Amino acid sequence: MGRTDVSCPPCDVGGPSLREVRLSRFEALRGRLRRAYESGRESARAGRVDPDDAPEEPGVASPSSPGPAAPAAATVVGAEPPAVTHATTASRDDTEVPHALRIAAAWCWRLIVVGIVAWALLNIIGTIRIVIIPLAVALLLSALLAPAVGWLLRVRFPRSLATGVVLVGGLAAVVGTLTLVVNEFIQGVPELSEKTSQGVRQIQNWLKTGPLHLSDSQLNNYIDEAQKWVDENTKTFTSGAINTAATLAEVLTGTILVLFATFFFLRDGNKIWRFLVRLLPVKARWKVDDAGRASWSTLGAYVRATVLVAFIDAVGIGIFLVVFDIPFAFPLAALVFLGAFIPIVGATLSGVVAVLVALVDSGPVTALIILGAVIGVQQVEGHVLQPLIMGRAVAIHPLAVIIGIAAGVVLAGIAGALVAVPLIAVLNTAIRRLAARTVPDTPPDAVVVAAQAP
Repeated sequence: MGRTDVSCPPCDVGGPSLREVRLSRFEALRGRLRRAYESGRESARAGRVDPDDAPEEPGVASPSSPGPAAPAAATVVGAEPPAVTHATTASRDDTEVPHALRIAAAWCWRLIVVGIVAWALLNIIGTIRIVIIPLAVALLLSALLAPAVGWLLRVRFPRSLATGVVLVGGLAAVVGTLTLVVNEFIQGVPELSEKTSQGVRQIQNWLKTGPLHLSDSQLNNYIDEAQKWVDENTKTFTSGAINTAATLAEVLTGTILVLFATFFFLRDGNKIWRFLVRLLPVKARWKVDDAGRASWSTLGAYVRATVLVAFIDAVGIGIFLVVFDIPFAFPLAALVFLGAFIPIVGATLSGVVAVLVALVDSGPVTALIILGAVIGVQQVEGHVLQPLIMGRAVAIHPLAVIIGIAAGVVLAGIAGALVAVPLIAVLNTAIRRLAARTVPDTPPDAVVVAAQAP
């Protein structure tokens, strides 16, 4: 057998090399990519062309220029275009209404619905005000006494025992203060009545000898008319006494409800709040819980700051009453303390009572001094104590305070005036927290459940 040579296939001298073949393939691939890129650019340009700038297609005729008859599908230049229905309208009638009028109408009917709901809520609250007002007072007392309960819990008191001790202690302090006020008032009534009679006689003498120069017959006529008015309105006074008895029964019932509600708010307030939060949709729970807890902190800060400011007002005015030997100094100071819970107007009205007592007891000079003391204390409260003690967290504009107090008086009397301002403070904090775009912190006792991987 002959030997067989195994070698590479022979290459033609003039044929393409391997490198040239690879370059030709790369050029072909680059050409295809170039053509795809140019095609994409043309498509994008065609999509950006305004339909109004597009060249006019054949078959368009104008009624003002002669020409052959247009086909059925032709567009007549100058004809009224079809009405374009806006995305927010349902018919052509809505498109004929101006946009501003449609927006105003939408706002109006929504405001009407909100007004009807608010009116219904006010009627419901007015119907059950004998329950709503004690609950509101219980919330205020709970916000005031909660730090004391927390302190007892930290020293290992049982929760029920700590709540009971704080509630009984607070009730004893209130009852003791009222007892002192009533006893001093009873002791000073005879002396004040005698001085009041002297003051009335001085007023009569002034009416005779002063610029009015009234005669005895004129004074007697005025006194007779006053007596006649009292006799004619006896039935009104009698019915008022009956209403007063009914009011006393309501006050007694409300007091009992306040005590029970305060006890359970202090003991189980956190459980009650978590139960209410669980009634909401899952996505809204953390946001509402964060707003509610911030509002509770605001309420507590407001109540404690108000108590401190009221105490300082009572001490300041009481010192002047004691120095000038005004009767009922302690009861008047207690009245100033209670009146200070109605911001701006409460302490002023109670101070006016102190000025009147000073006028009857010691004359106009002492009354003017007491009036100056009341005004000075009010200025210190408004410009120093309120900003320093309450701080910016519960700062409310004075106009909002006045409007809130007026609305509270109209809706619920004195109790409404007491509750109005803290309610505004709580709503202010809650609305700010709900409107904030920040995500609330995860509660420390929250359980995070991870989703199962697909």
